[in-house]
Amino acid sequence: MADYDIIFKYFPAMDEKQREQIRALAGLYGEWNARINVISRRDIDNLYTAHILHSLAIASFLGPLEPGTTFLDMGTGGGLPGIPLAIAYPGCSFHLIDRIGKKIRVASEIAAAIGLDNVTFQHGDIGECRARYNYVVSRAVMTLDALVPLITKNIERGRRGANRYTDGLVCLKGGDLQAEIASTRRPVVEYNLQEFIPEACYDTKKLIYVPF
Repeated sequence: MADYDIIFKYFPAMDEKQREQIRALAGLYGEWNARINVISRRDIDNLYTAHILHSLAIASFLGPLEPGTTFLDMGTGGGLPGIPLAIAYPGCSFHLIDRIGKKIRVASEIAAAIGLDNVTFQHGDIGECRARYNYVVSRAVMTLDALVPLITKNIERGRRGANRYTDGLVCLKGGDLQAEIASTRRPVVEYNLQEFIPEACYDTKKLIYVPF
């Protein structure tokens, strides 16, 4: 079984274009990571499980989405979780922002190489982004109690439409989060990641949802 087949195990409905985009990611990230370190050296050989499938756990959580649903990937680094999610949701739009210009360059080059046309990019701080989105997503960017105040201005309020969950923050984190959850001044729902992707390597991983 090829490394990328684990993605299709959990997302069997992906069409051939999406599958081609997923298959291309290993070579592209490997090539760019040799030049600009955006993924830890120990993880690059385990890209699909450690990063792509991990990112797509957000899609397992959210389920089918209304066309036109908007996302902000805050602190995207090399395009995670934004690029895998943009592949999974071609009818939605994604804005990826990061303070480090070379990382945004990697993300934009990879998106262009696989023909993603539902993503935009911004080199800058989250304070420079004033637009509102249905969902803000991130992977372990900062503590939750620090993250929520920064992105509050960027989330539409209370809209659900045909989506399963109201607008809010969906982030991927690890470890014991009780202290930062207790310090967050909004309701927080914590899930074990294995509820959505039952892989043994995710035994300490969490998915956090903060509805607005």
